[in-house]
Amino acid sequence: MRAPAAPSTPIAGFRRLLAGRTLSVLATCLVPTALTLAVIHATGSATDLGLVLACELIPQLVLLPVGGVLADRLPPQRVAFAADLVRGLIQLIIGVELLLGTVNIFHLSVLSAITGAAVAIGTPTVSPLVTAVVPPEARLRANSHLGTARGIALVAGPGIVGVMVITIGVGWSFVLTAALFIMAAATLGGLKVTRHERPAGNSTFMKDLAEGWQVVRSHRWFWTNLIGHGISNLTAGVLMTLGPLIALRELGGDVSWVITYQCGMVGLLLGAYLAPRLPIPRPLVATSLGGAVFALPLLTFAVPAPTAVNAAAYFVAMLGLGVLNTVWQTVMQQRFEPHTLARADSYDALLSFAARPLGLALAAPVAATTGNAAVLVFAAVLVGGSSLGLLTLREVRTMGFVTGEVPPQKPAPEAAAEHRK
Repeated sequence: MRAPAAPSTPIAGFRRLLAGRTLSVLATCLVPTALTLAVIHATGSATDLGLVLACELIPQLVLLPVGGVLADRLPPQRVAFAADLVRGLIQLIIGVELLLGTVNIFHLSVLSAITGAAVAIGTPTVSPLVTAVVPPEARLRANSHLGTARGIALVAGPGIVGVMVITIGVGWSFVLTAALFIMAAATLGGLKVTRHERPAGNSTFMKDLAEGWQVVRSHRWFWTNLIGHGISNLTAGVLMTLGPLIALRELGGDVSWVITYQCGMVGLLLGAYLAPRLPIPRPLVATSLGGAVFALPLLTFAVPAPTAVNAAAYFVAMLGLGVLNTVWQTVMQQRFEPHTLARADSYDALLSFAARPLGLALAAPVAATTGNAAVLVFAAVLVGGSSLGLLTLREVRTMGFVTGEVPPQKPAPEAAAEHRK
């Protein structure tokens, strides 16, 4: 007898989600390098590059909570479609201007600001889409697949841009990036998902925005972890600034940093892959430990240790991050109500987007006064202490995964009446 088609629907839906997200993340990873080259072709000014990058970052920080509200109020696949379509059109415009020789910094700044707004609107749609097509007990594995795809894109993206620039030029590389975004939009926009019911009542956009903040504040395990993740991203920015400088000056040059960085990317991929295969009875304990191990490369670069030691330390740190990201996304998707999930996720992304640039900006000026070692050791103590400090919270130590759908609880009188039957 032929098996019914219904059980395969979630699998088909997730495959479409995975394909769409992979295309979107890959295109996203191509943009920074291509944008840098576009500015170099336009003016060659480091100041202009900083301006263009800032124009993309600021709308992300301002509009991420707005994106969370939109993804909770509207079908998330439509929001994801619109966000990736806008990003695709922007990349196409930049590519055409480069090919025609009409690009300038003002245009790039405006287009980058629109891109940043689209990133802010699209980012909070990922978790709602996962919960819409994947049952709770399968979300850890689903997030592992998504994390692995993202890691591959991070590793491959810069190399792909380099090949495209050498073979077809910067302008055409933007055109191909635009095609990836448009294909991602078409794939995600075509997802067939069950719309989560919103609570009855008169809800406005501003009320939903305020409610999102209240939801974050009401879960102590959540907002304390957000602080820990923000600190982790801050210290990652410190390492991304000082690590290459130390490698160049004291460890033999660029090759040392390239080896270390690539080992970290391998660790990130492996962590995402292993997350659903490891025995993790207490997920928030695992995420706390995953955050704490980022102290290792900060300490080894403070010495500085030989390249092999730095590479091993960064591998372990990024492996922990791969596990952390996968497990954390799963916990969020299992613990938040579907109609509030995107808003909660937007605050998680907001801290991540804000903290790393802050670390990048502060590391070098502070190190010029105190020395590299002092900054790196302080960052190591900060990330290790904040991550392990989360273990003092009872809910962090005791929370487990949701292993299946939890049936709705009947009101006490109704349940008692049924028991008497």
